[in-house]
Amino acid sequence: MDMPTNYKPFSILEVKFKGSRKEFYHNPDNIYLEAGELVVVEAATGGYDVGHVSITGELVRMQMVKRRVREEDVAKKIYRKATVADVEKWKAAKDLEWETMHKSRTLALELNLSMKLSDVDYQGDKTKATFYYTAEGRVDFRELIKKMAESFRIRIEMRQIGMRQEASRLGGIGSCGRELCCSTWLTDFKTVSTSAARYQNLSLNTLKLAGQCGKLKCCLNYELDTYMDALKHIPDNVNVLKTQRGDARLQKTDIFKKMMWFSYPGEESWVPLPIVRVKELQQMNRDGVIPPDLGVIIEEEVKPAKVLDYENVVGQDSLTRLDERRNQNKRKNKNNKSRDQRDGQRGGENAPRQEAQPNQNQNRGPQQQRQQGNRPEGNRGEGSRPQGGRPDGGSRPEGNRNEGNRPQGGRPEGGNRADGSANDGNKPQGERPEGGGNQNRNRKSRSNRNKNRNPNGNTDGGQPGNNE
Repeated sequence: MDMPTNYKPFSILEVKFKGSRKEFYHNPDNIYLEAGELVVVEAATGGYDVGHVSITGELVRMQMVKRRVREEDVAKKIYRKATVADVEKWKAAKDLEWETMHKSRTLALELNLSMKLSDVDYQGDKTKATFYYTAEGRVDFRELIKKMAESFRIRIEMRQIGMRQEASRLGGIGSCGRELCCSTWLTDFKTVSTSAARYQNLSLNTLKLAGQCGKLKCCLNYELDTYMDALKHIPDNVNVLKTQRGDARLQKTDIFKKMMWFSYPGEESWVPLPIVRVKELQQMNRDGVIPPDLGVIIEEEVKPAKVLDYENVVGQDSLTRLDERRNQNKRKNKNNKSRDQRDGQRGGENAPRQEAQPNQNQNRGPQQQRQQGNRPEGNRGEGSRPQGGRPDGGSRPEGNRNEGNRPQGGRPEGGNRADGSANDGNKPQGERPEGGGNQNRNRKSRSNRNKNRNPNGNTDGGQPGNNE
């Protein structure tokens, strides 16, 4: 962004250190700095410290006005941008903080001091360490400082903080599922009382109202002003309204809808009334007038709750949701087409067979029909077939067919029937008796034998047929 030619940048910057500590520093050399850069700044008790630039430019002026800090009060200055050696030394100092805190806690327990050491902050040059502790009263830690100075060989500074400051330094996750307000953006801690919970119709449960610091949650003050403005229109001292029907008692109040619910003695139903009607009844009771009842009952319109999916609730609909539906429709259409084709093929195979049966029966004349008297004994019409195996062509186990027993004995050599060759067409006249076996299987086996036979009437191998 281009600035005006005669514009002079604001020479004060805000630098952030460990925890929520922020301070203002002068930039006398007009070093070009951006938010997030590491800088070496002047320390309050000598030496130097390392921190991150948080705000630059005109935003610093606005922040100073908010904190009521004047430009003349800013005395410390920025030395330079942090070099590689400065960063390595600063990281080495930060690595010592965890071990130093645990050793100092052990020393405090040995001296039986009623204090809790919560955090340690090393200076960037490793010459000083600030210990933050919480305690209910004053603590004499002079002996503790001597032992810590002998153990760590650095300058020691003890600073007492409150429970909320401790939670802001340590951080954490609140009951709302987000990071603590005091460790992210909240800088000034206002007093929170139980009246804030009462005004908002919250249950006075300490476990629900207390935060991680053990005090009342700071967020109880966020909506308190809105509730106080809404309560201005709610009438006071309306717990009972006298009517000829009975004393109606207040059961519920909705300050945002400006509705109040009353109930008669001995009845379970509640009567909703607007605030205007409640004020009228209250004034009538003050004047000594007792109305017959509460008035017209307002029926509430219950709107059906809109059911939202999980994705719609958070506003993260998939960009490819329409493509997925289209692909599913394509798969369904393809499956339907393949199923129709299979059904059509099956129907085409079965139709000629079903049509051929009546045609064959109609085309047969009386001369082509078999006569029952010319068939060998134990014919198919009697439901039995000759027992025994096939001659030289392999035998089939008995009882594998369901159409009945075959007549005893095998076929004559050459594969011809006893009444003549199958190709001569001189079949014995006569109708076939009912229950004579499976016609479709017999017709298929005869067609296979006709294909495999040679002009002499025998099978290709000269052996009896096995196709039946």
